[in-house]
Amino acid sequence: MKKFAFALTAAALTVGAANSYAGEVEVLHWWTSGGEAASINVLKGLMVEEGHTWKDFAVAGGAGESAMTVLKSRAISGNPPASAQIKGPTIQEWGSLGFLTNLDAVAAQGEWDVVLPQVVSDVMKYEGHYVAAPVNVHRVNWMWANPEVFRKSGAELPTSWDQFLVEAEKIKAAGYTPLAHGGQAWQDATLFEAIALEKGVNFYNKAFIAHSDQTLRSQDMIDVFNTFKQVRKYVDVGFSGRDWNVATSMVINGEAAMQIMGDWAKGEFTAANKKAGIDYVCLPAPGTSDSFTFNIDSLAMFKVEGKDNQAAQQDLARLILEPEFQETFNLNKGSIPARLNMPREKFDTCAHASMDSFLASSTTGNLTPSMAHGMSTSSMVQGAIYDVVTNFFNDDSMTAEQAVDKLARAVKASL
Repeated sequence: MKKFAFALTAAALTVGAANSYAGEVEVLHWWTSGGEAASINVLKGLMVEEGHTWKDFAVAGGAGESAMTVLKSRAISGNPPASAQIKGPTIQEWGSLGFLTNLDAVAAQGEWDVVLPQVVSDVMKYEGHYVAAPVNVHRVNWMWANPEVFRKSGAELPTSWDQFLVEAEKIKAAGYTPLAHGGQAWQDATLFEAIALEKGVNFYNKAFIAHSDQTLRSQDMIDVFNTFKQVRKYVDVGFSGRDWNVATSMVINGEAAMQIMGDWAKGEFTAANKKAGIDYVCLPAPGTSDSFTFNIDSLAMFKVEGKDNQAAQQDLARLILEPEFQETFNLNKGSIPARLNMPREKFDTCAHASMDSFLASSTTGNLTPSMAHGMSTSSMVQGAIYDVVTNFFNDDSMTAEQAVDKLARAVKASL
């Protein structure tokens, strides 16, 4: 009996010791659509298995505009969450303000410098130290199409924006919406940068990374705005304010032929039990087959109080880069793993194409950060571009020449 009692006491002590390290992580994110919610729930489950408490802080709204407003408010009040979905140059902005915690120990243990492409690891660091963990790599310049709508319309899948205008006319005449789109500033910018990318990566980088005034005022940029306005004719009248996943459902349901959207859209097709190459096709946005605009989703870690919560935060960072989460999350999300050399067997043809293009474009110099998704420039400059682009898209009276002048002035004022 004494032995049994001792065993119970030892077991209780063991459990107590394990639970003493259990902490809480509050995670601010905007993964709220069907495919996205399924993806983040995977990470939540892994954290619960580790004995930690996950406090979900989901703020709906594409591109995270609403979430960033909430985060700023929380940070200013001295109560930031343990982790927040932040990306690109915004990570550097938060790092410079002293809010982010050091993840170097976790990164060294997981050999992040080895398993991550340098273009990814560089974005996760502030002044050479890891402060965020990448969950994936998105290709932004995708076109999602319903092949049945194309067949019924007698149209072909466009490989240039000039051809898009021709095929869109056929689709419209057949009674379908050629382009599913949501009238939100970030969606307008996603479409705009895909049109700009047809002018080449050199043009794109000068405009959206270097912010060359000459490039922003060039004839090429005038051409981009003109094409952008022509494409506007092939969006349905109800597009204003529409969420991106609702636009995706228009393609899934056969109401619309195409959508220009990053590969998070594939998560919606997957959630609807649609098969790549059968129910839908994925192609690079017209005229951009040799290029890859990337958007890296990541969770940055904010300084928190309490050793248990700090330990939970470090566990969260570790789990994000482990193969189990990288595979499951990206299968649900539609993206590709940030981690190199992951098994491909479970990924579909769209993911394989994205992986191949990511590797190829990284060697040819055609891998470039997305302006529309906060990877290429500061939030100030991005906001200035958003304003000009979305105002032009919705103002029939503004000429492309006027828009170019406004763009150049707005970017210069925001630098």
